[in-house]
Amino acid sequence: MSEILSIVDLRVTHHDGTVALRGASLSVGAGQRVGLIGPNGAGKTSLLLAVMGALPFEGRVVADALALGKHTVDEVRSRCGMIFQDAGDQLFMPTLLEDAAFGPLNQGQDPPAAQRTARAALEAVGLGGLGRRSPHHLSAGQMRCAALATVLAMNVKLLLLDEPGANLDARGRARLITLLAQRPEAMLLATHDLDMVRRLCPRTVVLDEGRVAADGPTAQVLDDRALMEAHGLA
Repeated sequence: MSEILSIVDLRVTHHDGTVALRGASLSVGAGQRVGLIGPNGAGKTSLLLAVMGALPFEGRVVADALALGKHTVDEVRSRCGMIFQDAGDQLFMPTLLEDAAFGPLNQGQDPPAAQRTARAALEAVGLGGLGRRSPHHLSAGQMRCAALATVLAMNVKLLLLDEPGANLDARGRARLITLLAQRPEAMLLATHDLDMVRRLCPRTVVLDEGRVAADGPTAQVLDDRALMEAHGLA
């Protein structure tokens, strides 16, 4: 299986001196769905943000055969789509349709094609017919779905998902799992929702204190009681 993402010895220190990542290494194969779990403060969000070039880091990140650096960050971001932990951070246009069409337009689609792509993405996440609504008039769960639509509308090869099921009710969560299971993109899914990981991700990585503590088949990792307890996951 070819790699769509390679992370080697990733180190991140925040401006206040907090060390978020201490040499984490992992890879994701093309089309592979990988769960990223760990306790609060493990470094999951920092890892995803570093891959997007949103945090300064030491180490090496290669996305879709392109090494991340100051001259390649825009190209890397065009190949990866991230759902932020706070969905409101990525909804900034007057309407949902404009938000969902923003990515396709910037990837070169003409306006009619971008709107068709955007409508299809909104329909896929259960927001069909709400394209003219302002993001600020949505529930927290609907905002989460809208943020996902903005990423699904883009032509990317890797989805970086930070707590994608947050604020979703049972029906919305079930729809999300079904939708993601059908997507062709590779996924790195950071979450505390272990049931979602078990249902979606054949492989799971445990991150704790900025380091990879385990990496293996999901059932093997999640069923290892001692491992889960050692890292505050059980």
